[in-house]
Amino acid sequence: MPDNRPPPIIWIVTEGLTGTENQCLGVAESIGIIPVVKRITLRQPWKLLSPYLRCESRFTFQERLDPASPDMWPDILIASGRKSIAVSRYIRKQSKGKTFTVQIQDPRINPKEFDLVVVPQHDPTRGDNVIVTVATPNRITPQGLVEARNQFAPLFQNLSCPRIAVLIGGTTKRHEFTREEAISLSCSLRPFENLMVTTSRRTGTENTKLLHTALTTGQNYVWNGKSENPYMGMLAYADFILVTADSTSMISEAATTGKPVYVIPMPGLTHRQAQLIENLKNYGAVQEFKGVFDHWDYRPLDDSQYVATIIRERCGLFS
Repeated sequence: MPDNRPPPIIWIVTEGLTGTENQCLGVAESIGIIPVVKRITLRQPWKLLSPYLRCESRFTFQERLDPASPDMWPDILIASGRKSIAVSRYIRKQSKGKTFTVQIQDPRINPKEFDLVVVPQHDPTRGDNVIVTVATPNRITPQGLVEARNQFAPLFQNLSCPRIAVLIGGTTKRHEFTREEAISLSCSLRPFENLMVTTSRRTGTENTKLLHTALTTGQNYVWNGKSENPYMGMLAYADFILVTADSTSMISEAATTGKPVYVIPMPGLTHRQAQLIENLKNYGAVQEFKGVFDHWDYRPLDDSQYVATIIRERCGLFS
């Protein structure tokens, strides 16, 4: 007999950071359900002391979380980020166990406080309810790349092969991406043609202008920062992908394409960033960029689908 039950309701809760939100969205989309996205802000003292200060209440959050009636809590909560942990605990308690809570990224507290915890290999947390991924979940899918190839054909289809996507991050909490580093990066890229270059807010305005001036030629495409970012189109059209080492999310996304990924070394990496790159080298997806391009094959990462499958199996809502 047909199953006439409505699909489970999924909430995504983050602090609004693009990288963490995309991890949650990638999992929800792999489950096959459009989620409700909520971005939260904690009030003091939880803002300073989360996740170690407990006793969460509706006054913990600046935004209203409580639904109109108790039976309207989500069936599945997918959360990521330090401040989202307070939300996960609060909803798990208020829903009286109805909500299946999934925490993405190492919460640095006992994983038993959630129904499922998802961590990459380079994080130390382990347990019966801890799922270990190769890198980080993301929104890259084969179908999405096909759609991006069609959408961005006017920009990239006339570039000669091999096409090289260049994904540039920048300043982090531990290191400032300096003008000198931007000049050095542009010099290392200048010998190549058919580049597709995108920068981020962390690149900095002046560094972005410098890179745009140095690399804009008739054979290259450099995103101007004003039109829609053709990031997905670059991944779709690339034969090779270059990523600065500071961006673990872009490295994970690049390795989900199955294309050769070269990491451009950057100073100031954390131990976790360096370990993720090392793990992906061992996996066969990543090599350090030394000025030469070679092709190799590996199995594309599929972390989002892996996590989605386990959620479907364990939450009891899809049988």
